[in-house]
Amino acid sequence: MARIMVIDDDADLRSLLQYVLSSAGHEVLTAGDGLEALNLQRTNPVQLIITDMFMPEHEGIETILEFRRDFPDVGIIAMSGASEQAFEMLSVARRMGAAQVLEKPFSTPELLSAIEGVLRGESRPA
Repeated sequence: MARIMVIDDDADLRSLLQYVLSSAGHEVLTAGDGLEALNLQRTNPVQLIITDMFMPEHEGIETILEFRRDFPDVGIIAMSGASEQAFEMLSVARRMGAAQVLEKPFSTPELLSAIEGVLRGESRPA
């Protein structure tokens, strides 16, 4: 299984995803924004991040660009709520280096499938 970091400013969603992913056998770290995630990656590296796009501090695109620059081998899944603006941001996330994107709400099988795909080196269109 993989070491995964969930990055989202919503503490309840972080806890839920941590529970779901831990139950699937993954080791899970969490961060409230991209800056916290980057600092955590320097001391406790993960194979894959799942990042929200809209966060009040260090937001998703910024986080993706910095992970691509500093940790190019880390797999990235971008997630955001279903809206026109979110769809556009997820498209940008793909162009900036996210291997997969998920629109909230998503199911556990969709999440686990996206993770498996990223770990296998696959990506799918936004």
